[in-house]
Amino acid sequence: MKKNDLILILALGAMTLPASISAQDKFTVNGNIDLVNNYVWRGMDQNSGFSVQPMLGFTYKGFSLSAWGSQSLTNNADRDVQELDINLGYSINGISITITDYWWGGLHNPYGYYKHGPADNPVDGGHHFEATVAYNFGEKVPLSLSWSTWFAGADLHTSTDKRCYSTYISASYNITCLNDIMLSPSIGFTPWKGYYHEKAAFTDISLKATKNATIPDKISIPLFVQIIASPVNDHVYLVAGVGIGFL
Repeated sequence: MKKNDLILILALGAMTLPASISAQDKFTVNGNIDLVNNYVWRGMDQNSGFSVQPMLGFTYKGFSLSAWGSQSLTNNADRDVQELDINLGYSINGISITITDYWWGGLHNPYGYYKHGPADNPVDGGHHFEATVAYNFGEKVPLSLSWSTWFAGADLHTSTDKRCYSTYISASYNITCLNDIMLSPSIGFTPWKGYYHEKAAFTDISLKATKNATIPDKISIPLFVQIIASPVNDHVYLVAGVGIGFL
Protein backbone atom coordinates (compact mmCIF):
# COMPACT_ATOMS: atom_id res chain seq x y z
CA MET A 1 0.00 0.00 0.00
CA LYS A 2 1.30 3.47 -0.86
CA LYS A 3 1.93 6.01 1.89
CA ASN A 4 -0.65 8.42 0.46
CA ASP A 5 -3.35 5.72 0.47
CA LEU A 6 -2.57 4.72 4.07
CA ILE A 7 -2.74 8.32 5.28
CA LEU A 8 -6.09 8.86 3.50
CA ILE A 9 -7.58 5.67 5.01
CA LEU A 10 -6.53 6.72 8.54
CA ALA A 11 -8.01 10.19 8.14
CA LEU A 12 -11.31 8.90 6.71
CA GLY A 13 -11.54 6.26 9.44
CA ALA A 14 -11.14 8.84 12.16
CA MET A 15 -13.82 11.08 10.67
CA THR A 16 -16.35 8.22 10.55
CA LEU A 17 -16.01 7.27 14.23
CA PRO A 18 -19.25 7.61 16.21
CA ALA A 19 -19.91 10.91 17.93
CA SER A 20 -21.31 11.54 21.39
CA ILE A 21 -23.04 14.38 23.17
CA SER A 22 -20.68 14.10 26.14
CA ALA A 23 -18.31 16.80 24.85
CA GLN A 24 -17.91 19.75 27.18
CA ASP A 25 -20.39 22.53 26.33
CA LYS A 26 -18.67 25.35 28.19
CA PHE A 27 -16.29 27.82 26.58
CA THR A 28 -12.97 27.72 28.44
CA VAL A 29 -9.71 29.62 28.28
CA ASN A 30 -6.44 28.14 29.49
CA GLY A 31 -2.84 29.18 29.38
CA ASN A 32 0.56 28.48 30.83
CA ILE A 33 4.22 29.43 30.67
CA ASP A 34 6.97 26.79 30.91
CA LEU A 35 10.68 27.35 31.51
CA VAL A 36 12.93 24.51 30.30
CA ASN A 37 16.70 23.99 30.40
CA ASN A 38 16.60 22.59 26.85
CA TYR A 39 14.01 21.97 24.14
CA VAL A 40 14.05 18.42 22.74
CA TRP A 41 11.25 17.51 20.32
CA ARG A 42 10.62 13.95 19.14
CA GLY A 43 14.19 12.98 19.98
CA MET A 44 15.76 16.00 18.27
CA ASP A 45 17.61 18.80 20.04
CA GLN A 46 16.13 22.10 18.82
CA ASN A 47 19.36 24.01 19.62
CA SER A 48 17.45 26.43 21.80
CA GLY A 49 19.14 26.00 25.16
CA PHE A 50 17.24 27.59 28.06
CA SER A 51 13.81 28.56 26.70
CA VAL A 52 10.48 30.06 27.66
CA GLN A 53 7.41 28.33 26.19
CA PRO A 54 4.03 30.09 26.48
CA MET A 55 0.65 28.64 25.47
CA LEU A 56 -2.82 30.14 25.06
CA GLY A 57 -5.79 27.91 24.30
CA PHE A 58 -9.57 27.98 23.88
CA THR A 59 -12.02 25.06 23.99
CA TYR A 60 -15.73 24.74 23.23
CA LYS A 61 -17.87 21.62 22.72
CA GLY A 62 -14.86 19.43 22.02
CA PHE A 63 -13.20 21.90 19.65
CA SER A 64 -9.92 23.53 20.59
CA LEU A 65 -7.73 26.30 19.23
CA SER A 66 -4.33 27.04 20.72
CA ALA A 67 -1.07 28.84 20.08
CA TRP A 68 2.17 27.44 21.49
CA GLY A 69 5.59 29.02 21.24
CA SER A 70 9.20 28.49 22.21
CA GLN A 71 11.70 31.31 22.51
CA SER A 72 15.37 30.70 23.27
CA LEU A 73 16.81 32.88 26.01
CA THR A 74 20.42 31.86 25.37
CA ASN A 75 21.00 31.08 21.68
CA ASN A 76 19.37 33.99 19.83
CA ALA A 77 22.57 35.57 18.52
CA ASP A 78 23.92 32.40 16.93
CA ARG A 79 20.83 30.49 15.89
CA ASP A 80 17.90 32.93 15.86
CA VAL A 81 15.74 30.25 17.52
CA GLN A 82 12.00 30.86 17.69
CA GLU A 83 8.95 28.65 17.14
CA LEU A 84 5.22 29.35 16.93
CA ASP A 85 2.66 26.56 16.44
CA ILE A 86 -1.07 26.96 15.80
CA ASN A 87 -3.27 23.95 16.64
CA LEU A 88 -6.89 23.32 15.66
CA GLY A 89 -8.44 20.18 17.06
CA TYR A 90 -11.51 18.19 18.00
CA SER A 91 -11.75 15.59 20.78
CA ILE A 92 -14.50 13.17 21.77
CA ASN A 93 -14.61 9.82 23.59
CA GLY A 94 -10.83 9.65 23.88
CA ILE A 95 -10.30 10.35 20.19
CA SER A 96 -8.68 13.55 19.01
CA ILE A 97 -7.93 14.96 15.55
CA THR A 98 -5.55 17.91 15.27
CA ILE A 99 -4.23 20.07 12.45
CA THR A 100 -1.01 21.91 13.32
CA ASP A 101 0.90 24.66 11.57
CA TYR A 102 4.52 24.50 12.80
CA TRP A 103 6.63 27.57 12.17
CA TRP A 104 10.39 27.60 12.77
CA GLY A 105 11.06 30.86 10.94
CA GLY A 106 13.19 32.59 13.56
CA LEU A 107 13.07 36.07 14.96
CA HIS A 108 13.83 37.97 11.77
CA ASN A 109 11.90 36.01 9.10
CA PRO A 110 8.34 36.94 8.03
CA TYR A 111 5.66 34.69 9.49
CA GLY A 112 3.33 34.98 6.49
CA TYR A 113 5.78 33.56 3.93
CA TYR A 114 4.61 30.12 2.75
CA LYS A 115 6.44 29.57 -0.56
CA HIS A 116 8.76 26.61 -1.09
CA GLY A 117 11.12 26.40 -4.06
CA PRO A 118 12.16 23.37 -6.18
CA ALA A 119 14.89 20.97 -5.08
CA ASP A 120 17.57 22.70 -7.16
CA ASN A 121 16.74 26.10 -5.61
CA PRO A 122 15.05 25.44 -2.26
CA VAL A 123 13.20 28.20 -0.44
CA ASP A 124 11.90 27.42 3.03
CA GLY A 125 8.99 29.50 4.28
CA GLY A 126 9.34 27.89 7.70
CA HIS A 127 5.84 26.34 7.82
CA HIS A 128 5.08 22.62 8.15
CA PHE A 129 1.46 21.43 8.27
CA GLU A 130 0.65 18.25 10.18
CA ALA A 131 -2.42 16.07 10.75
CA THR A 132 -2.59 14.00 13.94
CA VAL A 133 -5.00 11.27 14.99
CA ALA A 134 -4.70 10.17 18.63
CA TYR A 135 -6.54 7.90 21.03
CA ASN A 136 -6.47 7.79 24.83
CA PHE A 137 -7.80 4.57 26.38
CA GLY A 138 -8.95 6.28 29.59
CA GLU A 139 -8.19 6.04 33.31
CA LYS A 140 -8.39 2.23 33.55
CA VAL A 141 -5.78 1.82 30.80
CA PRO A 142 -3.87 5.14 30.70
CA LEU A 143 -2.31 4.44 27.31
CA SER A 144 -2.16 7.08 24.56
CA LEU A 145 -1.38 6.37 20.90
CA SER A 146 -0.90 8.91 18.13
CA TRP A 147 -0.08 9.10 14.41
CA SER A 148 1.19 12.42 12.98
CA THR A 149 1.98 13.15 9.32
CA TRP A 150 3.17 16.33 7.59
CA PHE A 151 0.95 16.84 4.55
CA ALA A 152 1.94 20.33 3.33
CA GLY A 153 4.64 22.97 3.66
CA ALA A 154 8.40 22.57 3.55
CA ASP A 155 8.50 18.79 4.01
CA LEU A 156 10.18 18.00 0.66
CA HIS A 157 12.97 15.61 -0.36
CA THR A 158 16.25 17.46 -0.89
CA SER A 159 17.00 15.61 -4.15
CA THR A 160 13.50 15.80 -5.67
CA ASP A 161 10.40 17.95 -5.52
CA LYS A 162 8.34 15.13 -4.02
CA ARG A 163 6.72 15.41 -0.60
CA CYS A 164 8.16 13.24 2.17
CA TYR A 165 4.97 12.81 4.22
CA SER A 166 7.25 12.61 7.25
CA THR A 167 5.43 10.61 9.92
CA TYR A 168 5.83 10.19 13.66
CA ILE A 169 4.06 7.47 15.67
CA SER A 170 4.10 7.55 19.46
CA ALA A 171 2.87 5.60 22.46
CA SER A 172 2.90 6.70 26.10
CA TYR A 173 1.62 5.29 29.38
CA ASN A 174 0.93 7.13 32.64
CA ILE A 175 1.76 5.53 35.99
CA THR A 176 0.59 7.24 39.17
CA CYS A 177 3.14 6.90 41.99
CA LEU A 178 3.33 8.00 45.61
CA ASN A 179 2.96 11.71 46.43
CA ASP A 180 0.94 12.23 43.22
CA ILE A 181 4.02 11.91 41.02
CA MET A 182 3.24 10.76 37.48
CA LEU A 183 5.71 8.56 35.61
CA SER A 184 5.24 8.53 31.83
CA PRO A 185 7.32 6.16 29.72
CA SER A 186 6.98 6.82 25.98
CA ILE A 187 8.41 5.76 22.64
CA GLY A 188 8.45 7.36 19.20
CA PHE A 189 8.87 5.75 15.78
CA THR A 190 9.06 6.92 12.17
CA PRO A 191 7.88 4.33 9.60
CA TRP A 192 9.70 5.60 6.48
CA LYS A 193 12.32 8.01 5.19
CA GLY A 194 11.60 11.64 5.94
CA TYR A 195 12.43 14.51 8.25
CA TYR A 196 13.12 12.31 11.27
CA HIS A 197 15.53 9.79 9.72
CA GLU A 198 16.77 8.25 6.46
CA LYS A 199 14.72 5.08 7.04
CA ALA A 200 12.25 3.52 9.45
CA ALA A 201 13.59 3.83 12.99
CA PHE A 202 12.84 4.49 16.65
CA THR A 203 13.39 8.22 17.17
CA ASP A 204 13.08 8.56 20.94
CA ILE A 205 12.60 6.55 24.11
CA SER A 206 11.91 8.55 27.26
CA LEU A 207 10.80 8.50 30.87
CA LYS A 208 9.17 11.58 32.35
CA ALA A 209 8.35 12.32 36.00
CA THR A 210 5.77 15.06 36.66
CA LYS A 211 4.54 16.64 39.88
CA ASN A 212 1.63 19.07 39.57
CA ALA A 213 0.91 21.42 42.47
CA THR A 214 -2.14 23.68 42.58
CA ILE A 215 -2.97 26.85 44.46
CA PRO A 216 -6.30 28.70 44.88
CA ASP A 217 -8.04 30.30 41.90
CA LYS A 218 -7.16 27.29 39.72
CA ILE A 219 -3.47 28.00 39.26
CA SER A 220 -1.28 24.99 38.49
CA ILE A 221 2.49 24.73 38.93
CA PRO A 222 3.79 21.63 37.10
CA LEU A 223 7.37 20.42 37.63
CA PHE A 224 8.95 17.74 35.46
CA VAL A 225 12.22 15.94 34.78
CA GLN A 226 12.62 13.80 31.65
CA ILE A 227 15.40 11.58 30.35
CA ILE A 228 15.30 11.08 26.58
CA ALA A 229 17.33 8.63 24.53
CA SER A 230 17.51 9.21 20.76
CA PRO A 231 18.61 6.03 18.93
CA VAL A 232 18.81 7.79 15.54
CA ASN A 233 21.08 10.55 16.91
CA ASP A 234 22.96 8.32 19.37
CA HIS A 235 22.39 10.87 22.11
CA VAL A 236 20.81 11.12 25.56
CA TYR A 237 19.20 14.27 26.98
CA LEU A 238 18.14 15.23 30.49
CA VAL A 239 15.46 17.92 30.41
CA ALA A 240 13.86 19.70 33.36
CA GLY A 241 11.11 22.28 33.43
CA VAL A 242 8.78 24.29 35.63
CA GLY A 243 5.59 26.06 34.66
CA ILE A 244 2.69 28.09 35.89
CA GLY A 245 -0.74 28.04 34.31
CA PHE A 246 -4.39 28.87 34.76
CA LEU A 247 -7.10 26.28 34.16
